[in-house]
Parts: sequence; C-alpha cells; structure tokens
Amino acid sequence: VQLVESGGGLVEAGGSLRLSCAVSGDAFSSKALAWFRQAPGQEREFVAAINGVSSRYYSDSVKGRFTISRDNAKNRHYLQMNALKPEDTAVYYCAARATAVAYKIMQEYEYWGQGTQVTVSS
Repeated sequence: VQLVESGGGLVEAGGSLRLSCAVSGDAFSSKALAWFRQAPGQEREFVAAINGVSSRYYSDSVKGRFTISRDNAKNRHYLQMNALKPEDTAVYYCAARATAVAYKIMQEYEYWGQGTQVTVSS
C-alpha cells in the first residue's frame, strides 16, 4: 500500500486549502483513513480520521474548520481546510490502516504518505 499526498502550499490566514491522498492497493473502502500533522520541534499530532462507514473524527483544534472525506471510487481521501490559522502550519501526513475502525493514535496506522507542507502566513 502506498500513499501520496498533494495539495499543500502557502496560504494567508483565513484562507483555504484542500489536501488529497491517493491510496494504492486493494480494499480501499474497508480501510480507515486519517490525517496527522507535525510542526517544527513538535510531536506528530492527530488531525482527523474517517472510518469504513464514513464516520468522522476531529481534533478539538480543527473541529468546525476542517472536513475529512473519502472517495471509494477513486481510492482517495481529502482534507478540506478552511479558516486557516498560522498555528495550522505543519507538515501534513495522510495515513491508512488495514481495517475499517478509525483511531486517533498514530501507532494504529500501518501506512503513511511522505507528507506535504502547509504554511499559513499571518
């Protein structure tokens, strides 16, 4: 299974970006998917997750601003980020696990993308 992120970049505070993650391999619809992020000097932290029946979970810091979604026909999942803040600046990683149950713990995810930089200027 390989994951490839795209869609990062530089945006002003209050702006929007959409991250995309292409997932290779079989049984995409039965996988739980997630996004994590890591800012310089900080640990990687949970952002959002979606399970096999499209129930969604968010960290408190992004709830109401970010939306995770999946397209099982395209083997992709997305993170729509609105009302971005400078503190959202980080490398964003998409992740997948072999089963449909979603977790907020990075150790539960077997597959990871290479990361995409998101920078929000003030």
